[in-house]
Amino acid sequence: MNNFDYTPTRLNTDSIKWNHYTSDVLPLWIADMDFQSPQPIINALQQRVAQGHYGYGQDNQELTMLICERMQRLYQWSVQPDEVVSLSGLVSGLNIVCRAVGEPNDSVLVQTPIYPPFLTAPSNQQRQLQVSELVRQEVNGHLEYSIDFDDFGRKTADKNNSLFILCHPHNPIGRSFSRNELLQMAQICLQNDTVICSDEIHADLILQGQHQPLASLSPEIAQNTISLFAPSKTYNIAGLGFSFAIIQNPQLKRQFKQTMTGIMPYPNILSVVASLAAYKHCDDWLQQLLDYLRANRDFAINFMQQKLPQINITHPTATYLLWLDCQDLPTDNPYQFFLKQAKVALNNGHSFGQGGEGFVRLNFGCSRQVLTESLERIYHTVQN
Repeated sequence: MNNFDYTPTRLNTDSIKWNHYTSDVLPLWIADMDFQSPQPIINALQQRVAQGHYGYGQDNQELTMLICERMQRLYQWSVQPDEVVSLSGLVSGLNIVCRAVGEPNDSVLVQTPIYPPFLTAPSNQQRQLQVSELVRQEVNGHLEYSIDFDDFGRKTADKNNSLFILCHPHNPIGRSFSRNELLQMAQICLQNDTVICSDEIHADLILQGQHQPLASLSPEIAQNTISLFAPSKTYNIAGLGFSFAIIQNPQLKRQFKQTMTGIMPYPNILSVVASLAAYKHCDDWLQQLLDYLRANRDFAINFMQQKLPQINITHPTATYLLWLDCQDLPTDNPYQFFLKQAKVALNNGHSFGQGGEGFVRLNFGCSRQVLTESLERIYHTVQN
């Protein structure tokens, strides 16, 4: 059994999560878990480092085959090795997609509130950002979000729109989309010749139900979709820099790889070693992690409902992220309020675009001790 209550200190380890703020602040912000990576990954890295040579790498066929086998085993999705493209970062992949699809000044559709790089990637690549805000509602005492399909259809039908970037599971609302929702979005995009990029980096972090990759729904949808995955969030190896795209349309793949040329370096050899170990040897660790995250989620929800009913929250079924509606608190900047008064660093909802104002995002991928102390600090600050 892995002891997820034990999290070695990350102060003075070049961790942006722990070193961005002063040492008296508890960081529950950036989507980076505090748990030690699985022992098989540590062992594999130690063995590779001991070899003493760290030159240029190349595509690793064993890892590519593992990815294909994994997609078949988990999702009954047939992926061929030549449809997998290795990347050194998923955010870089989002930017590559924005540049590869359409023409300068085309618009790119996203659903807010959304992970901030979705909002900046279009303008980075001479594209226009277009937003369809998710519909927020209160259901059985907690926040839920749904798609405004009328608005989504109008925005997709815009003659300047060439790309839709989907976040699935969604960050920050913490849910996978249902099969029906995915089919409806995909059909609207097909009808309007809109390419889909589906960011599925949190696909392994499912707390309830099962994930379904968008491109696995049908061959027609797969031909219109670029899917992005990574082991980084799941196994806490984000700093090593490995992710991958699955592109089953040959023309889209050519455009994507041509745009990568000279910009996207091949992933470093240690990231490949870590990813191989993750996909080969860490299934049991992942199941134990998910059990711990579910318990942390339930603890945080119960705490908030009992002690902080003025803060409405999501009940995430995926990711390790909780989305907090603080609009009933006596502050117009809950991020600064909690940082200055409670010494707890959360993510500012304003940075997630339309629908994020008055919200903060909380990362519960930490020890129960850190989570408890953070929530207690927030509670006492609100009380006072």
